[in-house]
Amino acid sequence: MYIDSHCHLDFPELRENIVQILLDMKNNQVNHALCVSVNLPDWTQLLTMVEQYPVLSASVGVHPDYEDTPELTVEQLLKFAQHPKVVAIGETGLDYYRLSEPLDWQRNRFRTHIQAAIQAQLPLIIHTRNASEDTIRLMREESAEICSGVMHCFTETKEIAQKALDLGFYISLSGIVTFKNAQQVHEVAQYVPLDRLLIETDSPYLAPVPYRGKLNDPSKVIHVAEKIAELRGVTVKEVATQTTENFYRLFSKVSVAQ
Repeated sequence: MYIDSHCHLDFPELRENIVQILLDMKNNQVNHALCVSVNLPDWTQLLTMVEQYPVLSASVGVHPDYEDTPELTVEQLLKFAQHPKVVAIGETGLDYYRLSEPLDWQRNRFRTHIQAAIQAQLPLIIHTRNASEDTIRLMREESAEICSGVMHCFTETKEIAQKALDLGFYISLSGIVTFKNAQQVHEVAQYVPLDRLLIETDSPYLAPVPYRGKLNDPSKVIHVAEKIAELRGVTVKEVATQTTENFYRLFSKVSVAQ
């Protein structure tokens, strides 16, 4: 069985086809999907959706790309994290790709999420783009190793991966690992210990080969596992089994018996 550790099923292009997506997940042995929060205004709708389906869980947080959106305080995050379907804090982190300095608001938001995750005793879902050194620095300064978490849709070097691993974090690979020119991601897929890897779609984005350029959804996470197995010289079953065990170990609030 497989688990999609990061998707956005509440986004309009997927939400309208949720019944078919869930059927496709079942047919492809994708037994669970973590639906990740990106902002506060849409979070209630996300939560309402996951409450309807045992195979879905949610996070709560504000994505670093969302500049003009309500901020979440530590107190709010702790309150929302009490919901039984909320199994993680995030996605949070730093993204310097589209935005330019001053970005103190983004770094402060990241610190808030780390502090909340530690107090809630929930893992962090971290996004980093063009900001890896600052991301690791803030993780260290705020003692993110206490709560642990995952570096999602990882595209950084294996050196950055090691720094995250040293802090007790997992590395999650998306459909990018199936792209021919993603050599850096291929190296990470071979480098990271299998018991610290997760797989994801980040759908509706980043559809894996052979669906590249098309709409992505959690049922396609099997292609991520297949590519990792190929790169590591192991069976797909081994990747599926280990990444599933890793998911339940990290996101321990999710019930294995669902």
